[in-house]
Amino acid sequence: MFHWIKQGKVFDPQEHPGHPWLHAFAQAPATLILDDVVRVYFSCRPPPDEQGRYVSHTAFVDLDRQDLRRIVRVADAPILPLGERGTFDEFGVYPVSVIRDGEQLLAYYGGWTRCESIPFTVSIGLARSLDGGRSFERLGPGPLLTSDVHEPFVLSGPKIRRFGQRWHLWYVAGTKWQHIGARVEAVYKIRHAVSDDGLNWHRDHRNLLSDVLEADECQASPDVIHWAGRYHMFFCFKHSVDFRDNNRGYRIGYAYSDDLEHWVRDDTQAGLQCSAHGWDSESVGYPHVFELDGRLHMLYIGNQFGRHGFGLASAPAS
Repeated sequence: MFHWIKQGKVFDPQEHPGHPWLHAFAQAPATLILDDVVRVYFSCRPPPDEQGRYVSHTAFVDLDRQDLRRIVRVADAPILPLGERGTFDEFGVYPVSVIRDGEQLLAYYGGWTRCESIPFTVSIGLARSLDGGRSFERLGPGPLLTSDVHEPFVLSGPKIRRFGQRWHLWYVAGTKWQHIGARVEAVYKIRHAVSDDGLNWHRDHRNLLSDVLEADECQASPDVIHWAGRYHMFFCFKHSVDFRDNNRGYRIGYAYSDDLEHWVRDDTQAGLQCSAHGWDSESVGYPHVFELDGRLHMLYIGNQFGRHGFGLASAPAS
């Protein structure tokens, strides 16, 4: 069983004024390990427009590698501008997963746009950085992966990994939209794709995990590490309806695999629950687990889908 010791909230955007595009939210944290800092990419939002609509940007903070609770730097600007009018990422770049590829860094990201009959749709884009991850440029204006005959709805939440010579992309695929009262809500499951070059992908269009809450349980943010001879997936899951500002929101789940194909879900092994009170008392989600100098750490968001920032939990020191 994994056991995590909560270190508290690390970053709250409201404590760093002066960045109008970073007014609130620090969602879906993901790391890039550098020599002296750990760069944490996350999604943020400026205030809503006059119609109450948001856009999403991605930025970063650098954390002291020797003390992950100390912020060294906050990005001066989003890492990638919003897409052009009519493109798949016109209104949002969220979430992002970054990986090294030779001299460049690649960012796989969810790009979203607004719709008429549903609130939004999402596809997966690809961008690269040649300046150490401070800024990125798109490989092109269109998505890398988008809806197809087997996955007709949302395609989002990419988490990129490379094990051996194979590239692996875990992502979220929408399975349907539900009309609940005045809202339209998406149902989505965790899926997997493989590639030999990071550009051309084979999707097996298969749900990886069983459901525990309900048949329409929503699963997101699949994060896979190889540790102690086994593959471990941390993810989050919630009810499909009535999940805002209550205890039906995200919880962190866990599954393991020996072959990256077949997964055994056992949420009792996840090791991190909501706090009794405070910023993560109603919800914990979007886990990102990383190894730093032989020790495992987890970044995660709390109540209101990360409106008030992200926190840190660490495995006990050996």
